Amino acid sequence: MLWGGHEGGLEVRKRASGAFALHGRFPYNKAAVLTDGGRTGRPRKEVIASRAFEYRVKDPKEDIHLLVGHDYGQPLASKSAGTLRLKDADDALTMEADITPEMQEVSWVKVFLAVLFAGLIAGLSPGFRILPERAVPDAEKVEEEDPSLGTAIIRTIFAALLYEMSVVTRPAYPETQSEARNWTPTDGGCYCPSRPVWV
Repeated sequence: MLWGGHEGGLEVRKRASGAFALHGRFPYNKAAVLTDGGRTGRPRKEVIASRAFEYRVKDPKEDIHLLVGHDYGQPLASKSAGTLRLKDADDALTMEADITPEMQEVSWVKVFLAVLFAGLIAGLSPGFRILPERAVPDAEKVEEEDPSLGTAIIRTIFAALLYEMSVVTRPAYPETQSEARNWTPTDGGCYCPSRPVWV
C-alpha cells in the first residue's frame, strides 16, 4: 500500500448525542515533496489528481476505514459501519466521521482524542493502491518538472484504490514507501507504469 499526505484541516465538534463529529479535507492537485533528493539525487514530488479515489468512494459495497496512523488495529470509523462519510469533488476529498460515545471509551481512541485536542494531529493521509494497468492503462504518469520551476521528477496519480484515510501527526509520504514507486519518465514525458510493490 502507498501512503500520501497533505496538510489538510481537521475540525472536531461535539454533538448532543455525545459523539464527536470529525471533519477533514484532503486537497487534490497539490504537489507533495516525497524527498528533496538528498545531496546527490533529484527531488521527487507526487500529485493526486481530482477524483483519483472516486472508484471506491462512490461504490457503496467498498468499505473504507478511518484509522489512527495507518494502523488497522486502531480504527476510528468506517463506511460499512455508517460512521464515515466521504464526498469526492474536483478540489478535494472531504470526510466526516462520527466518534461515538462507545468508541470514546476505547484506549487508542482516548489517546487519539488527547493528541488531537493537544494540537498534535496535523492532517490526513490516504492509504491507496494504483489501479492495475489492465483496468486503467493511464492510472499514473511520471514526467520531468518544468525546468523553470526546478529539477524534480513529478508523478501524478489519476486513478487509485482508496482503502483508508488516516489521521497522522505528520502528513507526508514515508520515504520507504517512495521506493515502491517507479520514477522513470519516457522520452515523451509520459509514463508506462510498471506495477508498484504490493504490501
